[in-house]
Amino acid sequence: MTMTTAVADTAAVAEDETTTQTSGRDEMAGVDTAAVKQLVAQARQQGLQLSGEGGLLQQLTKIVLESAMEGEITDHLGYDKHDPAGAGSGNSRNGARTKTVLTDVGPVEIAVPRDRAGSFEPTIVRKRQRRLSGVEDMVLSLSAKGLTCGEISAHLAEVYGAEVSRQTISTITDKVMDGMTEWQNRPLDPVYPVIFLDAIHVKIRDGKVANRPIYVAMAVTVDGCRDILGLWAGDGGEGAKFWLSVLTELRNRGVEDVCMVVCDGLKGLPDAIGQTWPQAITQTCIVHLLRASFRYAARQHWDAIARGLKPVYTAATESAAQERFLEFAETWGHKYPAIVRLWENSWAEFVPFLGFDPEIRKIVCSTNAIESVNARIRRAVRARGHFPNEQAALKCVYMAVMALDPTGTGRRRWAVRWKAALNAFEITFEGRLRTASK
Repeated sequence: MTMTTAVADTAAVAEDETTTQTSGRDEMAGVDTAAVKQLVAQARQQGLQLSGEGGLLQQLTKIVLESAMEGEITDHLGYDKHDPAGAGSGNSRNGARTKTVLTDVGPVEIAVPRDRAGSFEPTIVRKRQRRLSGVEDMVLSLSAKGLTCGEISAHLAEVYGAEVSRQTISTITDKVMDGMTEWQNRPLDPVYPVIFLDAIHVKIRDGKVANRPIYVAMAVTVDGCRDILGLWAGDGGEGAKFWLSVLTELRNRGVEDVCMVVCDGLKGLPDAIGQTWPQAITQTCIVHLLRASFRYAARQHWDAIARGLKPVYTAATESAAQERFLEFAETWGHKYPAIVRLWENSWAEFVPFLGFDPEIRKIVCSTNAIESVNARIRRAVRARGHFPNEQAALKCVYMAVMALDPTGTGRRRWAVRWKAALNAFEITFEGRLRTASK
């Protein structure tokens, strides 16, 4: 790699700074903005690119890394390079070996110093380390967005000119599994105002490609924050029996009480909720109930059925909702009796939200709160197509969940949105939320 005069000057400055640091001074040198601007201007005058292979950023990265490691070996040996104090010390420098590391600015070839005793362990670029942490973060971020190992490899090759194998990328993403296990088993709050339950389906290749449910439980804390409680991969179709095992696990992890549980109306699920938390109120999602109704009706009648059911779920009281439903049954019962039977069978889990304040109603009448999470998961899953096994599917979903709110803006927006509802919960379920706030 050809060094320009500007970069060579920078190398000398960096070497001087390293020597100054190792001589025992504790000063922290600030960044000289004027010097940086002058360096960039000189590079442009000499036709040196800022980025890309052989560019200024790559050369500066090489200088910084090598200077830092030179400082590390000086600290390790206890004397500077060419210092007579090292004579007879029993250990000394033994040249350097080259290796290429993948950085945020692309692959950089560096010279790693060695000592004769072989006891030097660099920390800035560890032994056998081929990627700096920023690269691994980039790989995890791309994987969380649904890119496959091959697509990530192609992206790194196209943008940074770095050849990273699919196996290497898979190894990087596999590191999240330890964190996922710890996250999945973490202790939970003793009380939650609301828990939303839903499942998404992914394609897993187990002999043959089949749809498998991934169960998702999301709660709202007493502070109004969103908390994904866990992810579970099931067998076959979504079932209340598996949900019972999920709810039992949540209870074993510390969830002693839940005020309301919002779900999609799966048969047997209300019984599983009542068995786990006897005081919890089960609320069927209105949107799921409407979708289920449309499955029994011809497409040309969907709009009319939706208009007929709207007065039912927007009624001021349960008795008013009952009256509006009887009117709907008179109009559509002869043509679509299955819709009437569906609402009658779901009535006990449909009406609870009608007894609450409007602040609670508009939030717990559907699973829209968790649907936004599911939408992000589906985006990542759809980009992958299907998965070779259950672990690969869970890894993809977990990384998508962890990348939901990287800036924290969503967390703050959630807290503001839920303030009114939490005040209503505190009044309606008096005393039950205080356990979690202690």
